[in-house]
This record gives sequence, C-alpha cells and structure tokens, in this order.
Amino acid sequence: MIASVHSYLLHGIDASRCEVEVDLNPTGLDGQTVVGLPDSAVRESLERVRAAIGNAGYPSPVGRLLINLAPADVRKEGPVYDLPIAVGLLACLGVLHLTPARANAAGEGAVLDPSRCLVAGELALDGRVRPVKGAIAMAELARAQGYESLIVPRANAREAAVVPDLQVFGVDTLTEVVGLMRGELDACPADPVDVETLLDRAEAPLDFGEVRGQEPVKRAVTIAAAGSHNLLMLGPAGSGKTMMAKALPGVLPPLTTEEALEITRIYSAAGLLDNGACLVTRRPVRTPHHTASSPAIVGGGIIPRAGEISLAHRGVLFLDELPEFPRAVLETLRQPLEDGVVTIARANSTVRFPARFMLVAAMNPTAKGDRTPGETGQREMDRYLSRISGPLLDRIDLHVEAPAVPFDELRAQARGTTSEAIRERAQSARDRANARQGEARPNASLSGKELDALAPMTEAAVSLLGDAIKSLGLSARAYDKIRRVGRTIADLAGEETITPEHVAEAVGYRLLDRKV
Repeated sequence: MIASVHSYLLHGIDASRCEVEVDLNPTGLDGQTVVGLPDSAVRESLERVRAAIGNAGYPSPVGRLLINLAPADVRKEGPVYDLPIAVGLLACLGVLHLTPARANAAGEGAVLDPSRCLVAGELALDGRVRPVKGAIAMAELARAQGYESLIVPRANAREAAVVPDLQVFGVDTLTEVVGLMRGELDACPADPVDVETLLDRAEAPLDFGEVRGQEPVKRAVTIAAAGSHNLLMLGPAGSGKTMMAKALPGVLPPLTTEEALEITRIYSAAGLLDNGACLVTRRPVRTPHHTASSPAIVGGGIIPRAGEISLAHRGVLFLDELPEFPRAVLETLRQPLEDGVVTIARANSTVRFPARFMLVAAMNPTAKGDRTPGETGQREMDRYLSRISGPLLDRIDLHVEAPAVPFDELRAQARGTTSEAIRERAQSARDRANARQGEARPNASLSGKELDALAPMTEAAVSLLGDAIKSLGLSARAYDKIRRVGRTIADLAGEETITPEHVAEAVGYRLLDRKV
C-alpha cells in the first residue's frame, strides 16, 4: 500500500514542498530504504519512527518498507520528516485514512483535510514530538501554495501562527496526531499572533544615557542611525565603544512586520529562535569573536547555512577589535556591504542569504590598547591600522574618535544624550528621506546617479568637497560616501541642499583616510 504526506524542505531560509511517499509491502522480505537524497539524520529516522509507533501502542510494520522524498534531486536533511513518515506508515497499516477528518462526536474542533495540510516534526522514541527548524518558512509556503492547515510540534505552533490565514495545530505526541487526523480529538488551531502588538512592546536593552561623555560619538551615531551608515569607532580600551554599539539598535526605527518576519525566518532556519519565542521583535546585534572563520561570518557549509552577516540582517554587525580579525575574513565583507546579499555557491546548489546590515566596528589605536605619545606611538598606530585594508575602510562611512572619558564626566550626575533624544532626531531625518526617496532607500544605499538628483550641493559645498578630495587623496567611493553622509547631515538640519558646513562635517568623519 502507498500513502503520501505533504511536508517541506529548507533551501537557505526559503521552504519548498516535499512529498513523503511511503510504500509498505507486507508480503515482501523485511527491509527498509529511504531514497531521495537523504542525509544521515533522515536515514536514521526510520529507526525512530518504528520505535515511536510501537511505544505509542500501534502495530509495528512488517515487510518491505520504501520511503521516497520528492523531489528526488534535492538533498534532504534533519529529523523534520519523522512525523510525516510516521503518518504515512500508519496510513499503510490502516490506522489512519488520509481523507478529510470529520468533526469529533461533540461537533467541536476543526475539520482537517490531510491533502491540504503540511506535516513536520521530530519524533522521540516514546512518541513525543520535538520541535524543528524553519516552521515560519513552512507556514509561508503553505499559505503561498493554498494549503489550509499545518501539523507541527507544539513548540513551533506560535511561530507558525505568525503567518495569517492558516490553521496551525500544535501537537505533543504521535497519539495526538492520530486523534486529530481521525477527527476524534477536540483540538483547536493555535490563536493568531498579533505581530504589531509584539513589535510595539519591544524595548531596547541599553540606553545611551548610561554612556558617560562621548557626545561627539553620539552625534556620529545619530547620523549613522538616520542614514543607515556604517560606523567605525577608534579609541582606547574602556572608552565605551562596545556599550554604544550595543545601544545602537535602540535608536534605529522599530521593525516593520515584513522586516520582523524576514529576520524570524533567518533565525528559525538557523535554529536560533529563543525558547518559546515566535518572532524576533528587536533589531539583532551580532558580535562575533575575532577568531571566527570566513564561513562563520558570511555563511557556508556543505549545505549552506546563514552566517553572522545574515543573522545581523536589518540590524547591526558589531566587530570589536577590528584589526584582530584575520584579513581574509574582513575582505569577505566587501561584496555583502555593497550588495546587501551574500551568495553561497556549492557544486550542487547556490543559496542567497539576505545581508543588509549596519557594520559597526571598534578598535584601539594600537595592539596595547592605547597610544604612546610621540613618533614611536605614531609608528605603532600606523602598523596596527595597516591590518585593515583600504578598500574595507572605504566602505565605512563614518570614522570617529572615542577618546578616554575624563574622571569628572564619569562622576557627573547628569545623564548625557539619551536614546530617546537620538531616536527622535534620527527618525525626523529618516522621515524626510522617506518622503523624498521612499522607505526602502536610506541615504547610505543611494547610487551616484541618485545622489546627483537627490543631494544637491551649493557651489561653495562643491568647491570644498573638491579641495578635500585633492588634498586628502580620497577615492571615488569616498567621494560618494561623503555625499551620502552630507545628505543625512542636511536631513538632520532640516535642509534640502547640502551646504559647506554639512560637507565639512562629513569630511571630518573620514578620519582614517589621512594620518590620525
């Protein structure tokens, strides 16, 4: 007998349909085979399924068992197919009939049509159902392809219920699945998730008011937040650079529903959603250690997985002690910083991951953490800075110095500029930019042609910029970076035209394009 159950497979962060076909021949020789490019976890699933079925009190299959996972030319991985295989096997044994279930005897609960339902879950040996990765991608696939319902582990039910217009049934055991599909269980779908309310309740973990001093750096942070510009902070150890980087998401615009769903898909596919969480509600801050490898940063593996730059999508990638990262790792950031995506190519597949993030980096002047006065200190600093390539520095819009905080400021009772004040200024500038060029185009992403049209400059500003380019030997990329930052500074000032004052401040943030 043959039974067919619908499930899904992950390709990067996107899901596609997978049909699980189960063929049980009770008259054949005992044996079991899984075909359709399964990995080890999928091949081992048959042992888990057999044990779970027997321990749940159902008859054990006897005879020749063949499992086909279609499409057969795409690699399958993970324990996500345990539950659909078990459902198909129980159908072959006559325990289930894969036809629309009737309502229960009391007339309550939902009517489930297995032909219009996606099933996924890992099975424990005693029949319990464990969570899987990518439930939200599975739900988006179901809605896109016209499925009515999902059967998922209860731990994944709220995550899948974020996607509207679906019946999401969370289950704890294989016995519950059987009762649900027979129509014997009084089961109701998970309640829809109010995404907007969850996003409104999100709070920033750190306030800029807790950072003593560093008002010039906070000004640079305001510009970065207003225009989505990349930022590098240079200063001695203990000057508050890491603290400000972690507070930065609190001054960025709140996540939209679409952004939250996109980020959640990335984290769900990576298995990084917090226990019980159904949605990522705050902009992520990723802080990889400087010993991280290139695949860890940009993504990779035999089956490509998201790296730190994709986990920082729509948020902040913070690289502390930037020169300590291997140069080869830093160079892999150059293309994603320009394109906002990273493409991982392998012999059997190519996967694109979103990677539109703000790069925030911090570094000390020298390897010792501070600078020795005089010519010796300058040589040490130049040697340390040389670990970072010019093309990478070119892609960072703002270079700002974060000096040591004086004792009087550390002891001061008055708080400095708070996150609320920075957020209001940045949002006002963003509103001006959105009205001019649309919400999907922050100033940092404007092309040279768009800058010609959207960032008009006075004659004096053009002359000043020309002098700066010649005297500092800036690149063509730095020229556009200055114009983008100048556009944001003008927006913060509420002006449409870029003036010499805006250009002067923007040029001042090219700190590492000249001797410090």
